[in-house]
Amino acid sequence: METSIDLNLASPCGTYCGECRYYKSGCAGCGYVKGKPFWGGCRFYSCVREKSAEHCGLCKEFPCDYFLSTYDPNEGRWRVFYRAGQLVYRKKIGTKAWLEEKAQGRNPDPKYQK
Repeated sequence: METSIDLNLASPCGTYCGECRYYKSGCAGCGYVKGKPFWGGCRFYSCVREKSAEHCGLCKEFPCDYFLSTYDPNEGRWRVFYRAGQLVYRKKIGTKAWLEEKAQGRNPDPKYQK
């Protein structure tokens, strides 16, 4: 099955925008809003642009202190480890293959599972 790949839905922090509850109901996706989602400026987005990296997982400092300390306290630290794992996997298979898996539901985010 051929899936349309939208590179703008691959966030620099390891989240797939297409799974987010705010996607299309408040946010168009990381790449479309250029690191300025409805909740404010995204430091991950600006950092990878400054370092000319596609995503945090390609940065030589990964995982940096900022990455490891940035998560919603209501969700817990597991989100940091989930995103780190997604970035390592994305680095291995490539962003297009990662996006295809995400879009087809073959690599779902447990946060959004019902």
